[in-house]
Amino acid sequence: MESPERGALSLVRLVAGCIIVIGLVDAGLYLTQFVLPYFKLHHHVANQHPQPLSLFRISLDFIPIIAGIVALVKAKAIAAWLSDVIQ
Repeated sequence: MESPERGALSLVRLVAGCIIVIGLVDAGLYLTQFVLPYFKLHHHVANQHPQPLSLFRISLDFIPIIAGIVALVKAKAIAAWLSDVIQ
């Protein structure tokens, strides 16, 4: 594997990892608002009544996670295409 291909593979893996992390953080922050009232924390969020849990919103939050996993699985093919585009 030549240097441009290794660089492209590293870039694809980095971007895929960042997409997965962003999806996990977004889903985690969304789900946190439903968990806080159960812990009875002395926080202003715990005293509020949150809206019902939306399965549509959760499925939208998992799209980046799935896209990142697919990008990690197909990383070598994407990196080969990217190195061809760069050259």
